[in-house]
This record gives sequence, C-alpha cells and structure tokens, in this order.
Amino acid sequence: MKRTMRFHTSILLFLLSIAATVFAQRLPQIATPENYRLTFTPDFTTNKFGGNEIIQIKVLQPTRQIVLNALEIDFRKATISSSGVVQLATIATDKDKEMATLSFDQTITPGPATINITYTGILNDQLRGFYLGKEENGKKYAVTQFESTDARRAFPSFDEPAYKATFEVTVITDKDLTVLSNRNVVSDTPGPDAGKHTVTFATTAKMSSYLLAIAVGDFEYIEGSADGIPIRVYTFPGKKDLTHFALEAAEHSITYYDKYFGVKYPFGKLDMVGLPDFAAGAMENAGLITYREVALLADPKTASIDQLKMVGVDVAHEIAHQWFGDLVTMQWWDDIWLNEGFATWMSSKPLEEWKPQWRMDLDDALETTQTLNTDSLSNTRPIHQAAETSAQIQELFDGIAYGKAASVLRMLEAYLGPETFRTGVDSYIRQHAYGNATAGDFWSALTVASHKPVDQIMPTFVNQAGAPLVSMETQCTSGATTVKLSQQRYFYDRDKFNVGTDELWQIPVCMKVGSAEGKTENKCELMTAKQSEVKFAGCATWGFANGGATGYYRSGYSSEGITGLAGKMQSELTPAERIRLLSDEWAMVRVGRQSAGDYLALASGLQSETSGAVMQEAIGQIRGIGDYLVSDSDRPAFEQWVRTTFTPLARQLGWQPAPGESEDRKALRDQVITGLGYSGHDPQVLAEAAKLTQDMLNGKTLDPSIRETAFILTVMNGDEALYTQILDHIKDAKTPEDFYLYAHALSQFRDPKLLEQTLQATITPRVRSQDAPFAMAAVIRNPAGREIGWDFVQANWGQIDKMTSGFNAGAIISATGSFCDATSRDQVKSFFAEHPVPYAARALKQALERIDECIDLRSQQSAQLASWLGQHQGTRQGTH
Repeated sequence: MKRTMRFHTSILLFLLSIAATVFAQRLPQIATPENYRLTFTPDFTTNKFGGNEIIQIKVLQPTRQIVLNALEIDFRKATISSSGVVQLATIATDKDKEMATLSFDQTITPGPATINITYTGILNDQLRGFYLGKEENGKKYAVTQFESTDARRAFPSFDEPAYKATFEVTVITDKDLTVLSNRNVVSDTPGPDAGKHTVTFATTAKMSSYLLAIAVGDFEYIEGSADGIPIRVYTFPGKKDLTHFALEAAEHSITYYDKYFGVKYPFGKLDMVGLPDFAAGAMENAGLITYREVALLADPKTASIDQLKMVGVDVAHEIAHQWFGDLVTMQWWDDIWLNEGFATWMSSKPLEEWKPQWRMDLDDALETTQTLNTDSLSNTRPIHQAAETSAQIQELFDGIAYGKAASVLRMLEAYLGPETFRTGVDSYIRQHAYGNATAGDFWSALTVASHKPVDQIMPTFVNQAGAPLVSMETQCTSGATTVKLSQQRYFYDRDKFNVGTDELWQIPVCMKVGSAEGKTENKCELMTAKQSEVKFAGCATWGFANGGATGYYRSGYSSEGITGLAGKMQSELTPAERIRLLSDEWAMVRVGRQSAGDYLALASGLQSETSGAVMQEAIGQIRGIGDYLVSDSDRPAFEQWVRTTFTPLARQLGWQPAPGESEDRKALRDQVITGLGYSGHDPQVLAEAAKLTQDMLNGKTLDPSIRETAFILTVMNGDEALYTQILDHIKDAKTPEDFYLYAHALSQFRDPKLLEQTLQATITPRVRSQDAPFAMAAVIRNPAGREIGWDFVQANWGQIDKMTSGFNAGAIISATGSFCDATSRDQVKSFFAEHPVPYAARALKQALERIDECIDLRSQQSAQLASWLGQHQGTRQGTH
C-alpha cells in the first residue's frame, strides 16, 4: 500500500490509513482455508449488501468449533459439511475480538470440510471493508479496502496473511454498472432480477484475504499492455484522458520488473482504478490496484514534475507489490516492512530507466534524510515490531516500514552489489512464490547469494530502533592517513545522546578522502565494533564518511573536518552526498556540536549550487531556522542574509525556464524562489509571485515548475478577495492536482478569519472525509494558524472523531508536533489523554517529543544565532 500523498507542497506526507480501534487477536489454529466462493449483492438504496460464501477448508484437529474473523456482519445461517454430514451452526460473535465462533453438535474430524454462510453487511461510509463512495455528481459507487484487517467486514474469513487461499467472486448489481475484481470476467449475464446483471470472475491465484478487491461503479477505461499482460486504467466518466501517463508508467514498470525478478507478472491482467473517496494513496490488490484520483490522474501537458513523479512512483510502488507482498507475502504483520520497504525501494528503479532526467537517486537521498529525522526520536521503533491488535498493526504503516526499510535495503544493495542483490531477491521469490515468508527468509537468501554476513548485518538495523552516528577523524602520519571511525546511537535528545547507549550496528561504511594533490580515494569497510581504523595512502586534506550517500547512518566530523568538506562540497561531493552532508550537519546543530550559524555558513556555499534537490534540503532547514530560532528583533538581519545569499543565483535562473531546460534546473529555480519569498520575504519576489498568480487565476498558463510556489507565496499574504477567487476555482478544477493546489492554499493564508473559514469547511460535506484531517493539520502547521487550528480541533473533536471514525486523525496528532512551547505541549498531552486515539499512540509520543526537542533547540541556539547574524549581515542587495 502506498501511504504517501502530496497535497501540492514539496513534502510527501505519510498517510495513516483506516484503523479499527477495537482489539483483535490471532485465530486458533483449528483449520485453514483453501478456497472461498463469494457472492455479493450490493444495494445502493439501503447501503447494505447481501453475501453468500462457501469456504472449502482443511480441518487440522478434531473440533466442534470453527472460529472466523467477522465484524459488522449479520449472520443469517451457517452450516458445515464434513464426512458426508451437514450440521447447522450456532453462531456467537465477539465484536471486541472481531471474531465469530461457529459451534456444532457433532465433532468435525480432521480433513476437508465445507462451510456455507448466508449473511448481510454494511456498505459503510468509513472507507474500509466494503464501502460507499460518491462521484462528483453524487452517484454512488462501492469498492473494497481490506488491508490490513478489514476483509472481515465484507465476509467471514480467516483474515490473517498466512491463511492464503483461492477466491471465486460473483457480484450481482445494477445492469448499468461495471464490476471489477482481481481476475478477468468469465461470465456476465442478465438477472436474476429485472435491471440487474450477474458478473462472475475467474478463480484467483492463491493469496491472502486482504488482497481481494471489488469495485462497482460507472467506470470507463483506456487500455494497453506489457509483455503480453493486458492493462486497463479505469476512471469515472470525463476523466479517462488523464490516465494515459499512468498507463505508460504501468507498462514501463511491468516490463522492468519482469526482467528484474526473472518471474513474469503473476496475475494475468492488471486493472488500475482511480477513486474520489480513498483513505490511503493506493492499494496493491492482486490484479486490481486502487488509487486516490490524485495519485493516478495527470495531464502531462500541464502537470508539474512533482505530480508526474507522484503518479509514476505510486504506480511503480504498487506494481512492485505484485511480486513483493502479493506473490510472496509476509507471514505476519510484524514483517510488513518486507512489503512496504521493498516496494518503496524498488519503485525508483523502473523510473530511473524510463525517466533518467528525474534523478530518482536524489529523491531517494531526500527520503533517507526525512526517515533519519523520525529515527532520531527516542519514540521511534524497530523496523521489526511485534503487533497483535488492529491498532498495533495499523501503527506499523509508518515512515519506518516505508522509508527506513527502503533506505536500509538501498545500503545493503550498494554493499553487496546490484547484481548479487538481485540474485538473492530472485531466489527468495522463487522459493516462496504463492506462499509466506519472514525477514529471516529474506536475508538468508541474500546471505547465500552474496557469501557476505547479511544475516548478521540486517538484524542490527531491523531489530533495534534508531540509527547510528559514524564519527570520522583523519590523521596523517609518515605520509599515510589513518581514518578513525566511531559509532554511537544518535538522538535529538541531547542528554541521551551525550550519555550514550549500548547499541551496536554492523555498518557498511563507505569513505571518500581527498589529498592536496587532488586525488580522491574510495574505500568501504564493514564496521562491527564501536571504534575502528582504516588506512589510506597519502595525506588526506578532507574526508567524507558516506561515499555514495547510500549508508543508513549519520556522519559527524571535527571542526577541521567540516571546514575541509565545506571547501570541497561543490567540487568533490555528488548532489546526493551534499544532501546527506547538509542533513547530518543540521543533526549536529540539534545536539549542540555545531551552531545554527555554522549551518548557515555551510549553506552559504550553495551560491553556485546546480541541484534542486540539494537546495530543497537546505531551504527546508533554513525555513525551520526562520520559523523557530529567529527572534522578531533578529528577523530583518536573517531575511537580509537569505536575500544576500540567494539573490545572485535567482538572477541567473530568472523566473521562466529556458527551452530544453533540465528538470533539475527547474527544481533549483523553484527552491531558490521559495527561500527568497518565504524566509527572505523579498518584496520583489513576492510582487512577481502575486502577478503570476493573478495571471493564472485569470486563465493564463503558468509554467508548472513555478506555479505552486508563486501561488503559495501569494496566498500567505492574500486577502479575502483572493480567498474568494480560490474558492471559485476549486469548483472548476480540471485535474486533481489543480483541486489540491487550490484546497491546500486555503490553509496557507495568514488572516485568522480566513483560516477559521477553512477550518469550518472541514466539518461540512464540502470537504471529503479523507481530506478533512489533512486540511486541519495544514492549518496547525502554518505558523499563523497553529493556535487557531489547535483550538478548532479541541472544540470540534467529537464531530471530527465521529466524521472520520479515527482514520487519518493521526495527521492532526502529528501536526501538533509543530508547536515549540511548554504550554501547548501540556495541552496536547492532556487533551489526547482524555481523547485517546489507540492506533496513533506512537504518533502522539513523537509529537510531544518534537515539541520538547524544539524547546531545547531554541534555548541552546537562539542566542548564538542572534550573535552570528549580527556579524554576518553582509552587503545589502536587491533582487534584480
């Protein structure tokens, strides 16, 4: 499942999907399913559905009970046939355990048996199980979302990933509606009633219950193919012209993966469908992938590169799951990272081949820095995390399962070599196809393929929380250089960092050192102790501890070391390495080893930067410095430093791309303008942004690479007239990207009355329930709206909780981490103690910790920063 979504900012927000807040537990090992024969009859008048299922099972031991997962199911009748005897079941349901127990008078002997159940269920409005959605015209549709524990809301089942079975699906619905499922249609006949038709699908491959999918609606499609696999992209009427890019991405992805895995796409056909109402970004149901519309639809003629990347990444991610997750599935949810981390890591590969100008390697480097930020918290978690309840399982779908797991795999691939790594992956898939596997199975396959100690390295990154800091010192003696390395766990918490902990990682460390003669040498070593030494020929004048930027660790340097690196940053470090250096130096500021002024001095070296991704990393930190560390009295000096530093580069870049300009240069322009407008508050930049925004609102086409930045910079200083204009444009948005650009803008105003208007809209039908929590969170993250948003959430929590049934409320909880004062921290802690959200318990702990760390950072750095700004105001310059 893709849990990332972009509301048209440069940051990808991890989406928390639906979560039941009740307790679940493992099924007793009494029987296993072999085949489900399911018939669904959705009724759009009553918002219910009728169900009939026949489950072929294998009974493992003598028993008079069969226990199934079931929730919100109204049982009508259940029987079991075994050894020629048919018995009627007595049915007892347990809502808290999400189970139904079928009890029988006579003992059922081990062997084959058949369960037959007639029941009804709810077409709910909670975006989980078998649920209802609405098109823009109000017409209803029905679709399923079962991961992780919601198949039980659609049919009584063995709803755990290890209980794989085949499925035969039939749907009876209105004759004018299209029905989709995991496999191809084998029959479509009128009846049984007037105005209905009955659609039956081919038997699926053996798979887990959470991968079953059904969609019923007024769909249209375009089609293509790859390696003989038919591909269709479905949308609601009027939108299929926006699906061509996704189709092309799917064709390239399947072709790439067929070659990479050495196992052809295993599910016969691929359908992809865009849905207006969908909680997650996308879901990898075998052969029928479901998406939010914004994650699937794009017009390449007008879409931004960010939008095209998002569609490409989401498509590649979900198709990677068809092998890693669907064909081979984790044994239990504690290894969900095997699905999500692998698909996140893998999704860059077909895009690198298809769109090399996108520089996916730099996106990967940025993703690793974002993940390290989470993993620097005390309240992070190991990649492998035990989970039994529904709430605990849902908490596993986070930045650790996706981002950290992907980053660790990226490091491991670099250490083993791409071909060796692929050999191990292919072996793993062949061994466990159509079955289940554990993390140990995966790294055992890589150990055999590589003859390297993967089975010793991986547990240190998978089974313990946090990330290491590798400190590097160089010493030249007798014409040779000794590099001294040491490792310790990195915390944002200064006290914990300074005290140290006992964690020890086995780290593939790649070093890069240079001499005064201009020679550069690279060397990789497996670091297995707290300290180690590596020898280099010649005397090094600089050294970098993460050559290639693939290591999942932070790197630290002495003052002399960072001075040497700063002078070589542009000439000797790749863009990915520069991203990691900037990230790691900010981490040193966080624990007091460097000052915020030192960081700004390092950032001053970006005046000749050529990479948009590098600039994105720096501008993000500079923005944070301005928001949290700069006092009102020092703000003029800070803004002047920003303008002095980046105006020359802005002049070179201009506002409009030149014909044939690279995507990276466009991204660089976008980031420089963002920095000058937001952090530098440059009057000429803001004036030009306002002009371009009005041109756009008046119907003029604006280059996609600067459209969003110009728009948001203008909105931050906008008035009620602009707010009204945006509301009018939302109604006529031609693409999902346009819609979310306008919708996100409504949360970025600074006028309290306008922000209050945005918040009030979130608890009305005008805002879809999937989007409302993120709009509230965006207001809270807006410095001008932080208190307004938080007050609104507290005052309306009952309605918010009821409206969302808890799903995606984690976005609001995470947003409270943007506070930086003790009073707000105590309010957040107290409020959610009284209004707990079980599946977001860790998100709350992390938010509170972020507030504490911000308070500490401000206390230790603000005065130093003020002093530095006083000494480095520089020569005043204009922007043109």
